This record gives sequence, C-alpha cells and structure tokens, in this order.
Amino acid sequence: MIKNLDIRQLEAFAAVMSSGSITGAARLLDRSQPAVTRLIHELEAATGYALFTRHGPRVAPTAEGFQLFEEVQQLLGDWRRLQQRVDEIGRGGAQPLVLAATSAAALGLVPAALQALEAGEGTGAVRLVSGSPERVMESVLTGAVQLGVSSLPLEHRGLQVLWIGEAPCVAVLPDGDPLAAHDVVPAAALAGRRLVTLSNPFRLRHRIDALLGGGTAGAAQESQGGSQAADVIDTNSSVNAQALVRAGLGIALLDPLTVHGVPMAGVQLRPLDVNIPFFFGAVVPQGRPVTRRVQALADALQQAATRLPGFVAHPPEAHARLLQAAQGAEPSSSSTRS
Repeated sequence: MIKNLDIRQLEAFAAVMSSGSITGAARLLDRSQPAVTRLIHELEAATGYALFTRHGPRVAPTAEGFQLFEEVQQLLGDWRRLQQRVDEIGRGGAQPLVLAATSAAALGLVPAALQALEAGEGTGAVRLVSGSPERVMESVLTGAVQLGVSSLPLEHRGLQVLWIGEAPCVAVLPDGDPLAAHDVVPAAALAGRRLVTLSNPFRLRHRIDALLGGGTAGAAQESQGGSQAADVIDTNSSVNAQALVRAGLGIALLDPLTVHGVPMAGVQLRPLDVNIPFFFGAVVPQGRPVTRRVQALADALQQAATRLPGFVAHPPEAHARLLQAAQGAEPSSSSTRS
C-alpha cells in the first residue's frame, strides 16, 4: 500500500524528469543535490519500484517512471492552480473561466473570441488548456473546465451542446505546386500524390479516407485509370501537417480552423471540388447553470467561427444527423448559412 507521499517528492521527481539529472533538478528547485536524491529515494520507497536507473551523474527514467510522470504532471498542475486560486480568493479575485479546446480550436477560434471579449467588457481571468477531442470531453464531463470546444462527436451523456458549426476542409499545397494554379482543386487530381494526414482514424481522417478510397475522388481515379495516393505521412497535429507540406513532402487536407486561424508562409490554401465537412462545437457540463461569462465566451467562439469560408451553423439537436454525415452515412446539409 502506497503511503507517505509528499508533494516535495513529486516536485523533485518532475524536476529530475525534466532536467535529466539530479544536478539539474537541484538547480531548478534551488535545493542541494543530496536533498533531491533523498526525496527521490523516499518516493521510490513509497511507490515500491525504481523510477530511474543511474548512469554516473545522469539518470534515465524506467518504464514505471515514464508512466508515473504523466500523472504527476497533471497533479502538480492542479496543485499550482489550487495555490493560485487560494491566493486569488484571499485577494477577492473572481474565479477564472476555464476553457478546454482541441489544438485546432485553440489556434483557430479561441484567440479571436477572447480578443472580441477583451474589446468589449473584458475577459477577466481565463485559463485555456488544449488537448485531444477525447481529453476535452473528459475535462467537461468531470467538471474540470466550464466550457469545451471540440470536433464531433459531442453527444455524450452529461454534456449540453450549446452550438455546432460546420466548415469545409481545405487543401494545403506547397508554394509552386501545379495544383495551386486551380481556384478549386479537383479531388481526382490527388491521385498518386503523397498525402500528409492526421492520425486519428475516427475523426477527420475517416472522412478523408472515405473520399480517397471510395468517394468522389476514388470514382474519378478509377474512371481515369488512375491510382490512389501513393503513400501518406501521419501526424497528430494540423500545424505539423502544414510544416511538412511547406517542406515539399506532400499535400494535406486539413481542418479549416487551423489553416485559416494560423496561416503559414510557404503554403497555398485551396478549396476542394468535393465537400469534406469538418464539424465542431461548444459544450458545457449538463445540469450546471451556464454563467453569463461562459455564455458570452461561447457566443464569441461561434461568432469567430462565422469568419471561416463556407461556415454553416447547426442547432444542437442536429447532432445525430451531422454525426451520420461525418461518418459518411449521408451528405451533410446546412440549416443556417453565414
């Protein structure tokens, strides 16, 4: 049974993981090397397993050390936020508005939304955390955040959907690519080209694979005797994908939030002649009152989304139908165009 865990032990462990040595951790923590060594030994005794293997002055994390580090990072982040909140309460400060967003939304929507709020009544204290869609949903469900912005699916028990948006995905081409001569890129022209794609097979990647494997492009390729994409480069980030395209390593079909929110020099954006819809929206914990600040930020996020080319607003009750469309069951239809 684990006992006698101390926050100082966890801080020492995290510092050693970050710096790669006891000496470096001692400098980060402004402690002596023997003190840091003692804290690590105490933590290993409390856990019952080794966290590091020693190689002279340097250390290497064990498999158990890597696993524990993920949990410790989150706990220490929560601990620092608690300390900050304790101080804020003592000074009479308002509770910060905590927002979780996918990387695409954090780049393509949140800055514009906060800028709009700041120009009006002000944002107040805001805390933004980003992560995968699954992590965003988990944060909202557990009440760790007050508002979440993510791609579909958003319909989980315990969530209230505030709004849903749709915008078409975009072809990202390197400067000088022959396809950049087209105002609209034909999907059939992707035949034989290397694609830079996103790794998650159940979200945007699913729709791209459907297009290239059996959709419009696939049919066009077959009729013209062409072949499907030669090979792919997988990545978990739209920003990574743009950088790979800029380096001439392929072309990408990406979500509109990232490519329009954070345009990158060295690449060209073009619409496709077929619609690959990207669905996203805002959610809050179900059953919890939506405060004025949360609603104002949710509205600002939706307003920022209307700037996306081809944006379509959908009511929350359309979620099931839109999810079918996202999964390729039926073409998406729009309700309110902006």
